[in-house]
Amino acid sequence: MTETPDAEAPVGELTATARDHDPVSGSGSVLLDDGTALAYDADAFAAGGLRLLRSGQRVRLRLDRSLPERRTTAITLATLDLP
Repeated sequence: MTETPDAEAPVGELTATARDHDPVSGSGSVLLDDGTALAYDADAFAAGGLRLLRSGQRVRLRLDRSLPERRTTAITLATLDLP
């Protein structure tokens, strides 16, 4: 299920595919369903409660648009709920 968040909403949830993940730093990137690459940092990874993420896995992420640059604030597997 792909959710299309309201462009005016400050926070939205999306589904995507894991592109890469660095287990040392905890950061990585995903490909949104429209093909756009989006990075996430270690804080977003930690917020999702995951221990490992592999390329190709479907993920659910929370995107904060209230900041000057949109930022991923949480990422988890698509089958799990975001915290």
